[in-house]
Amino acid sequence: MINIRKILFPTDFSEHSLYALPYAKSFAQEYKAELHCLHIVDEAYQCWTAMEGEGLPVGPTPQEVMESAEQQMREFAATHLADCGAGFAAKVMLGRPFVEIINYAREQKADLIVIATHGRSGLKQV
Repeated sequence: MINIRKILFPTDFSEHSLYALPYAKSFAQEYKAELHCLHIVDEAYQCWTAMEGEGLPVGPTPQEVMESAEQQMREFAATHLADCGAGFAAKVMLGRPFVEIINYAREQKADLIVIATHGRSGLKQV
C-alpha cells in the first residue's frame, strides 16, 4: 500500500507551474496528505556590472526580491491552496532552485514531488 503523507509542489508562479497543481492537490486529497508549496528565489538572479574595478548589483536587492516573492506566495496560497483539506505549508527560500528543492524534500521527508516542466524539449531547450 502506498502511504503518502507529504507532497512537495515547487512553483515559480508561472502558468506552466499551474499545470501540475491540480495533480498535487488531487494526490493530497486522495491520500489526506499535507501539501508543501515551495518557491525558490534563484540566488543567481542578480546581474552585476563593473564600474571602475568595483562590482555593482543591477536591479533590486535580495531582500526586496524575497519580500516580493513572499507577497506572491501569500497571494498564490490564498488563491490556489485554501481548499487543501489536510493542510498546506507555503515557503519561500533563496538559493539554487534544484538544490533547495532537493534539500527541502529531504528535510520535510516529502513522499512525492509534483513539479511541472516549461514544455520545451530537445533543441528548443538548448
